[in-house]
Amino acid sequence: MSFTIIIILITAIIVAGIAATAVQQHNERKDQKKRDEISKHKNALEETENAIAAATNLPVSHRLMVFLRQRSLKALKGINEQAPMPELKQRIIEASGALKTMAEESPTPVNLDGFNLPPNDKVIIKCIQTVKKLRIILKNEKNQGGIESSVYAEEDKLLEQLQLRINVETLNKRAVEAIKAKMQGSARQYLEKAIRALMSFKPQDEYTQKRTTELKRLLHNLENNVKDKNLEEVVKSQNSESRELDDLFAPKKKW
Repeated sequence: MSFTIIIILITAIIVAGIAATAVQQHNERKDQKKRDEISKHKNALEETENAIAAATNLPVSHRLMVFLRQRSLKALKGINEQAPMPELKQRIIEASGALKTMAEESPTPVNLDGFNLPPNDKVIIKCIQTVKKLRIILKNEKNQGGIESSVYAEEDKLLEQLQLRINVETLNKRAVEAIKAKMQGSARQYLEKAIRALMSFKPQDEYTQKRTTELKRLLHNLENNVKDKNLEEVVKSQNSESRELDDLFAPKKKW
């Protein structure tokens, strides 16, 4: 009888141990899932806030800025659901108010023609990185069902046009600098690259057509100048050879 009780007790202990382990593993998985969710929302929040700060200096649509604010608010709420804190609740209240005010504003059309290329190369690189990041955010949200396909297509096209302008104007800027530095080969490469980018953009618009014509004219002038310079060098060389022959066959002077 006592032996049976011992077996039962041992079995109970084993079962209790297995149950405790299972509960512990379940809690660990639950905690890990919670940490993963918080990390995901924090990354989305940081990514979106950085994009918002950088996009304020770019000609992007009002609708895109509203969408970014919505994404930021969603991330804040996601963090707060997993780990509620008074500071988060206050940020949610403030973000909700700012979003409401922004949504009530009358949007103005995007004016890409008013965009001027920053004079600083570091700022230009930052602009390009921002546009690329915005396009990635939009695509991810579209894939996750967070934005309608038609809205995504319109906003992505605007960003694509902006990205083209930044790239083309940067190449033009470098070409002009190369011409001033008498680096005609580099200038030609910059201009040809810019022209290819413009001509491959679909659909063509007033900007691409006008800029293609202007850059082709600049490239043509550059090539003509190079030809003129080469011709000048040839003439100089021929004149020099002619003088040498004249000197060689000239009558000897009597001393």
